[in-house]
Amino acid sequence: MENKWFLSVIQEDFKAGKISTEKAMKLLEKLKIRCDGNHVKYIFKENDRQKSGKITIEEFRAIYRNFAYRKEIVEIFNTYSSRKIMSEENLSEFLKQEQYVEMSKTIASEIIKKYEPIEEVKNQHQMTIEGFIRYMSSNDCLLFKRDCTNVYQDMTHPLNDYFISSSHNTYLISGQLIGPSDLWGYASALVKGCRCLEIDCWDGSQNEPVVYHGHTLTSKILFKTVIQVINKYAFTASDYPVVLSLENHCSPQQQEIMASNLQNILGDTLLSDVLENFPSELPSPEALKFKILVKNKKIGTIEETIERMGSNKHGQIVECEEEEEEFEDDDEDSKDHSNTSFIKYNKEKDVDEKTSLIKHFVSYSRKKKTRKVKIALELSDLVIYTKAEKFKSFHHAQLYQKFNENNSIGEQHARKLSKQKAREFISHTNNFITRIYPKATRTDSSNFLPQEFWNVGCQMVALNFQTPGLPMDLHNGKFLDNGGCGYILKPEILRNPKLNYTPNEFKDYNPITLSIKLISGFQLPPTYRNDPLVLIEIYGIPDDQTKQQTHVVRKNAFTPRWNETFTFTIHAPEMALVRFVAENQATIGSNEFLGQYTLPLLCMDKGYRTIPLFSKTGDNLDPASLFVYVWFHE
Repeated sequence: MENKWFLSVIQEDFKAGKISTEKAMKLLEKLKIRCDGNHVKYIFKENDRQKSGKITIEEFRAIYRNFAYRKEIVEIFNTYSSRKIMSEENLSEFLKQEQYVEMSKTIASEIIKKYEPIEEVKNQHQMTIEGFIRYMSSNDCLLFKRDCTNVYQDMTHPLNDYFISSSHNTYLISGQLIGPSDLWGYASALVKGCRCLEIDCWDGSQNEPVVYHGHTLTSKILFKTVIQVINKYAFTASDYPVVLSLENHCSPQQQEIMASNLQNILGDTLLSDVLENFPSELPSPEALKFKILVKNKKIGTIEETIERMGSNKHGQIVECEEEEEEFEDDDEDSKDHSNTSFIKYNKEKDVDEKTSLIKHFVSYSRKKKTRKVKIALELSDLVIYTKAEKFKSFHHAQLYQKFNENNSIGEQHARKLSKQKAREFISHTNNFITRIYPKATRTDSSNFLPQEFWNVGCQMVALNFQTPGLPMDLHNGKFLDNGGCGYILKPEILRNPKLNYTPNEFKDYNPITLSIKLISGFQLPPTYRNDPLVLIEIYGIPDDQTKQQTHVVRKNAFTPRWNETFTFTIHAPEMALVRFVAENQATIGSNEFLGQYTLPLLCMDKGYRTIPLFSKTGDNLDPASLFVYVWFHE
């Protein structure tokens, strides 16, 4: 039956005799075999016995078997089948024993209907190896739980109970000092599910505010075009609220223009009034669906704003005094880079001048000074639940900070606080939204590891989305959860003060043992004869941070087999991320990165699972993948 089916699919293509590499690749796709062109060319060359550049039908059959009949999957099939056929009962047993599926009578039947290509076999409620391979290679057998691909968490908690996908200097697409500001930064971040965008606003010509990294050589874009792009893409990936974190350096006159732009372009999506049911507490993501919030300095309280509504008090400017401390200790929203010597840049002396620019930028950022901040009432009154408030201390916040006030803290200051005052930090993030941003010396747009700040409950851990690498892998992996909506409900240990949680002195209350059998890889990039190995890394609280590594498989990136089992004890599973990294062993220097996949531990499905691999820049490397068996227990 299998032979008849195979021939019925391919015979038409061999009517003219032999076929080329390109035709073979199309035929493999027709047979629903995902394949990488480099690997097809190599396997084709191996099976082209006459070295003519074309192959016979029998030679193509050998190529098909190379791609389809993966030994590790055939072995599983043979364990649960008899005489090359898997019955519905056999499949049910496999699903129950190996895939941890809570069985109903229809599940096995539905899988056979969906994946078995031979009608005669399908009608007898049976499955061939072809059908089984299709099932095992499908989205139904991915490591990432299907339940986690939808919004499944309770979205009715207040905003401060969620981790929120956040970007830093969203307008930049390369470095922090030299390079373009681009609208694509906003569109790209929103498409990826980002929910907190940063907009660095400065006075522009012709009374039009502009967006760029002030007093650097980054290019400028109009504020209103940024808002137009945000309006277009805001809810492409998620229905939940977007926060515009304004780093506002504009004069009051241009702040009024900003307010007008926000109102005219965003219309009803702009939250410009208190929600009826939330006059004195933060609303939930659910209550704020399809709303855009402005995060900025604000004059007075929400109550005073409400009193002004309907009155004719706009057009007023309020001046307040604020002391700036060291850049790393300060609210980023209150930076002032008025030293225009930063922009004296001679392009004929690129290296020296760029170094000088960096030194000036960082040293000036660390000066202490007191300055006057002028706020236009029109812009101030658009700030409702996300008032930017300078962080002074946890004690001060406990005494004086209002529910709608949130802080931005530089990474170095935040790191110091997380190590020395972790319990107070967690208490603070229990009550107030806290944003962490990169230090000024990251002029190359590098990122810090976000995990250390998630560990103390920081909601907005802002990263440079344009810079690939481990920090963005962790960010993207974390926010895969909950349907990729950009909001992840913080675990109870970060919401319930009675649990007395701190990441550095964690007492087990629900540890699990995680075991991962790394079985094999398939079509790893970029070349057939790589020497691949795999790293399994755990990120979470300090006690859980670890990694283990497979042995190296020599000269086989097409179907490497490891068959190694790794066991981890995870003390805080709700905080843990698991990262799989495929590398090519280098003879000199560091190993070559091939691909990675990161996901929350609690989003991992048990049983035989396929792990897709992604490139450094986040592109899917399909069909490159890893094949594992996963199980864990409390």
